[in-house]
Amino acid sequence: MDNRKGAKLRATAAEIVDAVVMQGRSLDAALQSKERRVVPEDRPVLRLLCYGALRRHWRLQAWINTLLDRPLKQRDSVINSLLAIGLYQITETRIPDHAVVSQTVEAARLLRRPKYASLINAVLRRFLRDDASNNMPDVGVAALDHPDWLIEAIEADWPDDWSDIIAANNARAPMWLRVNAAHGTAADYLQRLKRQDVDGELVGAVPQAIRLVEPKPVGDLPGFADGHVSVQDAAAQLAAPWLLGGLGGRVLDACAAPGGKSGHLLEFGGANIDLTCIDADQARLGGINENLDRLGLSATVIVADASNPDEWWDSRPFNGILLDAPCSATGVIRRHPDIKLLRRADDIEELGRRQGSMLDALWPLLAPGGRLLYATCSLLAAENDSVVGRFLGDNRDARENNVLQNNNIRDLMRRKACGFQVLPGTAGLDGFYYASLEKAS
Repeated sequence: MDNRKGAKLRATAAEIVDAVVMQGRSLDAALQSKERRVVPEDRPVLRLLCYGALRRHWRLQAWINTLLDRPLKQRDSVINSLLAIGLYQITETRIPDHAVVSQTVEAARLLRRPKYASLINAVLRRFLRDDASNNMPDVGVAALDHPDWLIEAIEADWPDDWSDIIAANNARAPMWLRVNAAHGTAADYLQRLKRQDVDGELVGAVPQAIRLVEPKPVGDLPGFADGHVSVQDAAAQLAAPWLLGGLGGRVLDACAAPGGKSGHLLEFGGANIDLTCIDADQARLGGINENLDRLGLSATVIVADASNPDEWWDSRPFNGILLDAPCSATGVIRRHPDIKLLRRADDIEELGRRQGSMLDALWPLLAPGGRLLYATCSLLAAENDSVVGRFLGDNRDARENNVLQNNNIRDLMRRKACGFQVLPGTAGLDGFYYASLEKAS
């Protein structure tokens, strides 16, 4: 990569990271608005730098605070992000040090901060000269790369597992595939991948799942455009069979966007189900339709607020409801490291209230003898078993079915007061919570 091109990539990465850290934008939104500046073949490197700098934010910031004589002015916060990207490259990538220094220095000029070029040069060269990564502060939040409140919350809920959870959150997530059973088994598809020199692994507990040894662009996956395979973490693939086992008829996918679980419900249920997908965000409905079109499947897709059925429900009960409730997403931090910066401690109580109100609102829509699967990608009891426990205590016609869908997933699950938790990193899976609730017939 030539110097000018490399500098442009790093300048763009600094603006994206700064948008998350200083403006509170999501990483997905910041990437979407900026990455078109970078040629497509360089976008994987751009994402590597952005994800890495956010994943290691607290450690990198501790180093920057030590290396600088005084903090940068807030109006120049993008230079702080540029320094973080430079230090991340030196310590956690194989990019040559000389290229890191020269292109990061040049990036300051592209960011219209030429007066900082010499400072960046001096800081990065000092870091390299003194082997500073071995002599910098590495305690507390700097060592764990999580905010204090989240460390405390995870430790309180998972006293025996919290350090493993933190480590899993700070790791890069693997790429998982869900093979469409209408086009063959996961073992069949694995052979198709091997013919293209792509290595993957099967997981017996999740029969249609394949974990790739190295991530691949979806365009390189055989049959992706024709719906033969989708990208979906194996923990999320537990939802469809858990809800639909022995169940058919009208099914509701609440909070359905972007449609990954919707597609799996239709693949698994086939002609036995009549699926309605709702989401309150009009802009996100397009993702559901795109997913279903690619898979060659159809459902009723409407913009609707799950917590206010009076506005959209036709009074015909559903036999099954999937409530994939909006949550803190603390179980998928390795895929979304910006969560560690964007979430706040007081968000959790409000999310728990919102989840409880959705559960209360959707329960009357469930037919007697029907099943509601409550799911989140949170690790925190306040959003999971506490919500479900309160609901069960308030509804005499609700009971938990705590029988797992198959014995092979026992080793993936932790039994909670109500429901089951998959911890992030278990067999390479994301963190997910599930509780199966049945209505008395």
